[in-house]
Amino acid sequence: MYCGSCARDNALARELLARGHDVTLIPVYTPTRTDEPNVSQSRVLFGGISVYLQQYVGLFRKTPRLLDRVWDAPKVINTFAGRMVSNDPKMLGELTISMLQGEAGVLRREFEKLLEWIHAEPLPEVINLPNSLLIALAQPLRRDVKRPVVCTLQGEELYIDGLLEPYRSKTLELIRSQIENIDRFIAVSEYCARFMSEYLGIPEGKMSVVPLGVNMQGYDRRAAPDRDNEFRIGYFARIAPEKGLHLLAEAYARFRRRSDASKVRLEAAGYASPAHVAYLDDVKQTLKRAGFDNEFTYHGVVDREGKLAFLRSLDLLSVPATYDEPKGMFLLEAMGCGVPVVQPRRGAFTEIVEKTSGGLLVTPDNPDALADAFHHLWQNRDTVAVLGESGFRNVRHHYGIEGSATRLLQVYESVLSSASLH
Repeated sequence: MYCGSCARDNALARELLARGHDVTLIPVYTPTRTDEPNVSQSRVLFGGISVYLQQYVGLFRKTPRLLDRVWDAPKVINTFAGRMVSNDPKMLGELTISMLQGEAGVLRREFEKLLEWIHAEPLPEVINLPNSLLIALAQPLRRDVKRPVVCTLQGEELYIDGLLEPYRSKTLELIRSQIENIDRFIAVSEYCARFMSEYLGIPEGKMSVVPLGVNMQGYDRRAAPDRDNEFRIGYFARIAPEKGLHLLAEAYARFRRRSDASKVRLEAAGYASPAHVAYLDDVKQTLKRAGFDNEFTYHGVVDREGKLAFLRSLDLLSVPATYDEPKGMFLLEAMGCGVPVVQPRRGAFTEIVEKTSGGLLVTPDNPDALADAFHHLWQNRDTVAVLGESGFRNVRHHYGIEGSATRLLQVYESVLSSASLH
């Protein structure tokens, strides 16, 4: 699927490269997939197949490196990842613990390959890990490369909290025990910084915020809303219960019972894993029982051109997540096209909507509150236009990739300045 965290990291790397900085973006586990030009390296560290084989078949912890090059080839990884991805909670828990045990665990060989690779590269001034689940890389990198290591925090708590016990508790214990190996943590929102500081026990002086940034090229303003046109409510995110498509379907049905026979539609796009096909079917059944299934379209995964066309076709976007989302990239993308949003007042949604004035905030987990907001905007197209224009303007001011990259450089410079004192 297209990964939001990968898209963020890739967009920042592209912007820094454009400014003349040297950046090496190296994938871990699998090749990255983004809907913009991908600047990541073709090599994959901790290749997903190698990690799996070493975890579950002891023989592969001692096989010749030549075989590793076969397993770690991006084409081979993509072939198997596309067909054999497992969501077995026990398997995910065991692999997570092994990664966090670092050089002392069964994946020691992969850590050796990491150090061999980085010593063959021009040594960086700063190393940036993409999330705290990779924190075990920090200690060997700092020891061997003698460069500061920073770690981005961008939503991994959802994965951690989804682990079964004892894996969840052990994961948190292992991450917390290695916080001292990180020179600075970078949160993608103010909410993320507050939450993760408490969740992982990160000292205040080790936390900085670098807001999300979007490359706004191609994000043209949608056509002005017209009461005579079809009113289109959209959803753009992974198809999964925590993203709240089922709540949106319930809210849509309640809204439709109040909006007479007007031309109204519910449009959804985003990746649906095999494990969530049944969930999507349940959403469709909800709409069918309400008599509105013929007004719903699921567009599947869309590329960049398809994404921009999809967003510009909407009158509003709503992703009523059932948890405290720390990012909300889909809000920035919708506002970038002048589309207002209706979101639960939780997580990073609150700060994004309040900073941009590009939408409405409602009570979380409440289909009636969502339906009320939809009805209000359906009746007041002028308000839709005002919110859309405000979001279009302010998302560029607060969440453009240029500002995000500038802030990231400031954090790196601060880390380097502090490191030079020791």
